[in-house]
Amino acid sequence: MKQANEPPIGREQLREALELLRRYKAGKANLERRIVENEEFWKLRHWEHIPEQGTTPLKTKSAWLVNVLLSKHADAMDAYPEPAFLPRAADDEAEARLLSQVVPVILAQNDFAATWSDNWWKKLKAGVAFYGVFWDRDKLNGLGDVSIVRVDPLNLYWEPGVTELQRSRNLFHVELADNESLTERYPQLEGQLRGGGMSFSRYLYDDSVDTSRSTPVIDWYYKKREGRRTILHYVKFVGETVLFSTENEESKKEEVRSKMVSDGEGDNSYFLPLTSSLPERGLYDHGQYPFFADVLFPEEGTPAGFGYVDLCKDAQRQIDLMNNAIVANCVAAATPRWLKRGDDGVNEAEYADWTRPFVHVQGSIEENALRQITVAPLSGNYLNILASKINEIKETSGNRDVNNGGVGGGVTAASAIAAMQEQSGKLSRDQIQSAYRCFRQVVGCVISLIRQFYDTPRQLRVLGPEGETAYLSFDNRMLRAGEAPELDIEVSAQKQSSYNKLSYNEMALQFFQLGFFRPELADQALAALEMMDFKGKEALRRRVAENGGLQARLEQTEARLQSLLDLLGPAQSPESPTRQPLHADRPRKQAPRLKTHSYDVIGSELRKNNIAERARARAAAATQPR
Repeated sequence: MKQANEPPIGREQLREALELLRRYKAGKANLERRIVENEEFWKLRHWEHIPEQGTTPLKTKSAWLVNVLLSKHADAMDAYPEPAFLPRAADDEAEARLLSQVVPVILAQNDFAATWSDNWWKKLKAGVAFYGVFWDRDKLNGLGDVSIVRVDPLNLYWEPGVTELQRSRNLFHVELADNESLTERYPQLEGQLRGGGMSFSRYLYDDSVDTSRSTPVIDWYYKKREGRRTILHYVKFVGETVLFSTENEESKKEEVRSKMVSDGEGDNSYFLPLTSSLPERGLYDHGQYPFFADVLFPEEGTPAGFGYVDLCKDAQRQIDLMNNAIVANCVAAATPRWLKRGDDGVNEAEYADWTRPFVHVQGSIEENALRQITVAPLSGNYLNILASKINEIKETSGNRDVNNGGVGGGVTAASAIAAMQEQSGKLSRDQIQSAYRCFRQVVGCVISLIRQFYDTPRQLRVLGPEGETAYLSFDNRMLRAGEAPELDIEVSAQKQSSYNKLSYNEMALQFFQLGFFRPELADQALAALEMMDFKGKEALRRRVAENGGLQARLEQTEARLQSLLDLLGPAQSPESPTRQPLHADRPRKQAPRLKTHSYDVIGSELRKNNIAERARARAAAATQPR
């Protein structure tokens, strides 16, 4: 039974948490072993994971698998995400427009492009990458702001058997911290940091990393239900010493709540929010674990998955084994070796030295005293098998030659090459779309933290509606007033390729030449646009409709003015000339018809129906999400 003054989280609860962590760690052992092995494949050090083949000192390495990862990562960086917010109700439009300006600034301040890149490397190698979204109380000189970091899969532990991270009953994040730094930040740990205990998986570093003076710092997250509401609680502890607990804050005063709590080590410093009712409110109002998994190829029974290294490493092993055998055969065939009889009387040192013109012998030399060892060359079948294994990696990973600009089989037509690249890019588009789903969760968590902690206004430099630089003062009053706005998060690629820009520029010139922007052709242009599908179609359709509306209003104004002049009648003086109708001197023109031909203008060069340019543009856009 607990004493009246005993905190909810004490030594007994920490012992139970450590036992739970050991069980979670045991359930994740195979995944950790696979992640460490995959990292060695990425570093071209996979011969340590290949059984010894004889006594040959050769260990050739090829980078076909690495090339797969390079190509997929390049596709992901071309599709770097940009969030946009769409309101679900008319009264949420102001919040949607404001967040569409503010959230990209927060992502840029967190250098999310680097986090996106690092996590894609991890996702391609390990099959899963984790984002952490926290409130950093120390940012902006103590004002506080959102922190988005990369979380290593080796440091995160969840309940074995769950497929979604949020369904785990508990979640642990473990990271080693230097003992001196810990005792400096937490004096209560003085004399309590001892070696031993649990050992945690780590990568095989090139540097010699000494962990004997480090201690695991454990972040323990768990959920509790109160009615229909989920409360997220958090405990930071070392061994059996509690450093911070949301449930223990009930007995503490404001001076304790004003302290910043962090792990204090490395780049992944997770900071806790400050609220006045942590036991009742929990760590974050959204009630979710602040970790989000981006999975490449999902597996049942785990929130992690497998990546391209797992998919192709067996073929890479076989390629390197065959390469090794081929190189060994070439070396053996190029290095003369001899069978020598013991009584032949030949000076071996002089015979092996090709620079000596004379070789001394003792007595007569018989024909069979020396005989060269001949090495049979490998059959061409083995080279065909090696080529088939290389093609296996390309086909299995979808990293075909056409993705990198090469084609075979006599394909020369631009439209055929574009069609092949379109099909080969569908794998990258699918994987990028899955990353966008994780990105929506990250952005949703950012909005929740803004709603909870942006009590003090902060100044932001944003892009205005027309792309101009604007400055605004932003806080959470608009998001907290009344009911929270319901918003949809739309994700698109921020950086379009040069081929996409070229294609859009060409299309705009074609529309101009066809007369799409002439007010008198608005009806015909709108009918044509209805049958088209391209990025920015709705904005162009609105502009064409506005032009048509301006023309209609102009004609109505002229008709009214003409009717007013008709009411005035002829001039008062008989000598005055007869009044002419309005714009009588302007010849009437029939509405021009849309041209049936088009020209592509690129720089100062005019080329008609340039199919190759369009094909290249379509091919470059093959990996872009739609």
